[in-house]
Amino acid sequence: MSFTGPSMSSGPFDLLFPFSPCCGSAARKAVNFGRTYVVRPKGKHQATVVWLHGLGDNGSSWSQLLETLPLPNIKWICPTSPTRPVSIFGGFPSTAWFDVGDFSENAADDLEGLDASAAHVANLLSTEPADIKLGVGGFSMGAATALYSASCCALGKYGNGSPYPAKISTVVGLSGWLPCSKTLKSKLEVENEAVTRAASLPILLCHGTSDDVVPYKFGEKSSVTLKSAGFQNVTFKSYSGLGHFTIPEEMDQVCSWLSSNLGLDGSS
Repeated sequence: MSFTGPSMSSGPFDLLFPFSPCCGSAARKAVNFGRTYVVRPKGKHQATVVWLHGLGDNGSSWSQLLETLPLPNIKWICPTSPTRPVSIFGGFPSTAWFDVGDFSENAADDLEGLDASAAHVANLLSTEPADIKLGVGGFSMGAATALYSASCCALGKYGNGSPYPAKISTVVGLSGWLPCSKTLKSKLEVENEAVTRAASLPILLCHGTSDDVVPYKFGEKSSVTLKSAGFQNVTFKSYSGLGHFTIPEEMDQVCSWLSSNLGLDGSS
């Protein structure tokens, strides 16, 4: 896998997303997403999970890994992020769900990029049948985007105030971090419905103790912040000696957790 990690496909996808004046533009702005890879369920379709790759990667590598997992009832949707200038690479273009300047406690959040990518996830889930449970997960920057989607789901709106439409049932984040962590609790506390949604949303976070890209403390702190903000069903798993990649032991945990929290019966 690349700097950030390890069918049918659709071509480039243009998403029109309304950005608010506070984010710099009141006009509708086109964001060009890359190719989407779909792994269809081998058994009875019970759940659909959008899985988001890391910085510099694409949907293909993760679709190949996810296809090997013993989860026959899940449909996996693996989109590819836009290619954009990335500040941490000195402005060099790379596939990225949002811009990131550095991995630090005080790094600024790219709200426009986060909102656009969260909207893309919601759009990919919007055509799923009503009886199908929906989830979102990812690795590294993809995990950060998944956790931001979880925040939007709980709040019922994007960062710019537009309504968030998807009803997410599970969230998985591997080797990632929680964007907008400093304001999450205060935003949730002002709405009773948001508190209720947060409390009932299961989240699995996994992180290696030897991660030299996204430090382990970021994953650990994300778990603490989510629980403090009102996400009561957060599971945090640490992996001793694991760097910025995944291993079979971690993916086994993901499979077990998803099967339990999505109520999958493994039927064909």
